[in-house]
Amino acid sequence: MSNVINFNDITLTDAERQPCEVWTRVMGYHRPVSEFNKGKKSEYYSRVCFCEEKAVMHINAEQLAAE
Repeated sequence: MSNVINFNDITLTDAERQPCEVWTRVMGYHRPVSEFNKGKKSEYYSRVCFCEEKAVMHINAEQLAAE
């Protein structure tokens, strides 16, 4: 018998949730995003995370087009 948890079936109320503080590296040190000023927060939330799979697919597509 397998004990499989379906996380889509779990629901939490706002009282059960725990706030999570997000930290990021800025100029060589780590700092919580909650302490950023309004402009720096806007810049942080507009960042795009690097996705290795997409980069590899893009390089492969360029190589195929060059052939």
